[in-house]
Amino acid sequence: MAAFIAVTAPNSLHSISDPLRPQLPARLRLAPPSPVRFAVGKGRSTALRRAAAASCNLIEPDGGTLVDLVAREGPAREALRREAARCPQIKLSRIDLEWVHVLSEGIEIYKHNKEERIARTWGTTAPGLPYVEEAITNAGNWLIGGELEVIERIKHNDGLDKYRLSPAELREEFSRRNADAVFAFQLRNPIHNGHALLMTDTRRRLLDMGYKNPILLLHPLGGYTKADDVPLHWRMKQHEKVLEDGVLNPETTVVAIFPSPMHYAGPTEVQWHAKSRINAGANFYIVGRDPAGMSHPIEKRDLYDADHGKKVLSMAPGLEKLNILPFKVFQTLEKFQFDDLLM
Repeated sequence: MAAFIAVTAPNSLHSISDPLRPQLPARLRLAPPSPVRFAVGKGRSTALRRAAAASCNLIEPDGGTLVDLVAREGPAREALRREAARCPQIKLSRIDLEWVHVLSEGIEIYKHNKEERIARTWGTTAPGLPYVEEAITNAGNWLIGGELEVIERIKHNDGLDKYRLSPAELREEFSRRNADAVFAFQLRNPIHNGHALLMTDTRRRLLDMGYKNPILLLHPLGGYTKADDVPLHWRMKQHEKVLEDGVLNPETTVVAIFPSPMHYAGPTEVQWHAKSRINAGANFYIVGRDPAGMSHPIEKRDLYDADHGKKVLSMAPGLEKLNILPFKVFQTLEKFQFDDLLM
């Protein structure tokens, strides 16, 4: 899908300044059909820039403060809306948050060095990487960066918006449930018996460690996934049924959609997965073998070492507060046995 970018004044349509005009792409790959307007003018009131601190006694978010990009309803939002009406604006007819990362006060334009980006993220430039083909290869040659403030929350209108909770909303829910520990589990396919065993056993272990009310954050990935992964709509139906049937306890489980796309970038990507859950309030993270991994697109082998993800999490800067627990996993070989594995 295409999105056409233009800068608009309150009563007229005009182009981006001539020096930048030949550099900006006329098309970007963007998706859901909802008009969104972002202010990009300088001189915004400092009072309108908010950094919302966590309101509950959970693990501190990364950096100590939780930043809420969406202006709260009320006078602050209306003031921002009035200010935005006076500023130059970028209007996107279609938007996908997997692509629009930041639009700024004093925007900066960067050349999109695709080869370097791919090599640094995936450790290879081999053809056939799913996310690269989906989102990077055919993308524009320029990137826009800077500070972002969102006036209206984006709705997908797909029946699943009730599950798209911000980190602040998740923290409020954990606080409402009096959670003294939060353990997060990410998945991009339906829950199977092994998943259920891991999640229920994690809660048991946390109770054994002395926690009174550990809460599970079941956080399925809601952005792009490759064609052989189960679509989000069907996964959410299955997750609802798992709670309805009592496989997981609804009283101790919070289900929310994690809006990130799946990059299949292994140890690099798993750091993003883990740190974002810290911001949502989790202090325990369940990580499996070969997290965010995939088969090599050309050679007959896995793209990443199966143990590198957990090793990276144990030493990555900014993740010192996150606890990774070893789990006993029941597996079938020639006979039943328990293995101590990090899952």
